Amino acid sequence: MSILMAHPSAELYGSDKMFLESAAGLSASGHSVTATLPQAGPLGAALRRVGVSVELCRTPVLRKSLLSPRGVLVLGRDSARGVLQAWSLLNRLRPDILYVSTQTIPLWNLVGRLKRLPVLVHVHEAEGSAPAIFRLGLALPLAAATAVVANSYYAAGVQERSFRPLKGRQSVVYNGVAGPAHDVEPRVKLQGTIRLVYVGRLSERKGVDVAVHAVLLLHAQGVPVSLDVVGAVYPGYEAFEARLRNTVSESGASDSVTFHGFQTDVWPFLANADIALIPSQRDEPFGNTAVEAMLAARPAVVSNTSGLREAAGGYGSVVFVEPGHAQEVARAVRRIRENWEQYRDSALTDAVTAAVRHSSKTYVNAVAKQLDAAVVSAGRPCARGPAL
Repeated sequence: MSILMAHPSAELYGSDKMFLESAAGLSASGHSVTATLPQAGPLGAALRRVGVSVELCRTPVLRKSLLSPRGVLVLGRDSARGVLQAWSLLNRLRPDILYVSTQTIPLWNLVGRLKRLPVLVHVHEAEGSAPAIFRLGLALPLAAATAVVANSYYAAGVQERSFRPLKGRQSVVYNGVAGPAHDVEPRVKLQGTIRLVYVGRLSERKGVDVAVHAVLLLHAQGVPVSLDVVGAVYPGYEAFEARLRNTVSESGASDSVTFHGFQTDVWPFLANADIALIPSQRDEPFGNTAVEAMLAARPAVVSNTSGLREAAGGYGSVVFVEPGHAQEVARAVRRIRENWEQYRDSALTDAVTAAVRHSSKTYVNAVAKQLDAAVVSAGRPCARGPAL
């Protein structure tokens, strides 16, 4: 098949990595894949490296900052421009199907159906605690899709509760996550400083501030720890990072907390760590960073919420904590330290389980199957490439 794949970002965080995984796998299995992004960035470069063509098309991306009178005007202006660009791109490429990644670019759903194309939307959002009107606004454009795939049962449930007609229309495909190129086993003995790592966007939602406060608590309790913070803020939220750095500086923990910024390759940081922290404070549709911790064979402290339960559930090396409680995170770190041999052994076993559960081959074949089904349901012939 000829597939046009639309994505709202050119970065390389969770949903961006899954888009790359999907595009690369579908291209490798024999499909003709073109990706469209709103701007240049590391995702575009990564797509080109795996042989996927990239087209820039500035369609609007739904963000909470648009929930204002001025934001609505900006959205209207950008939507008018985006329709013209999207229409032109579809006319030029004439794909067999349109794959829309995330709910934040609904313009593609509508333009695709106006062009009488099958449209598959891959949901990576789960705003379960957001106001009902906001959730409805995100879910409503899914009605225009031929098929909807969610990355967890939790995410699918949020969409159904937000817009009842979606009930029974969604399929679930768990994220495929490629593991590290080289395995580095955890330390045999947990002696000296305990090395913690946080990987992800720097935001209050992701709980990086909770991780920092847990480190400060552990210091106060006489537990030697360090924290590597791997990630960056979303543009426009630099004040959050500044406050975070000030907290570290004013508490005298600058030697223990290191900010590494955004890193394309997170595996060296996980390999250098003893314990991974995934302290999200709000709903998560899934939790790639939790899976990455499992694949790296590192015990993890994970918030007991939403899709993180699906991503990290069933692993013996995971300690679940209530979201937003630095004290619980600190307590979980001490628990892992005191039972290190048990958690180390479980982490090595969990790495094997996670590699099977989140195999890239299984993931891409499942996505390809959903694309085929969408094409067939739209009354078009199926032209599936060879299985991986």
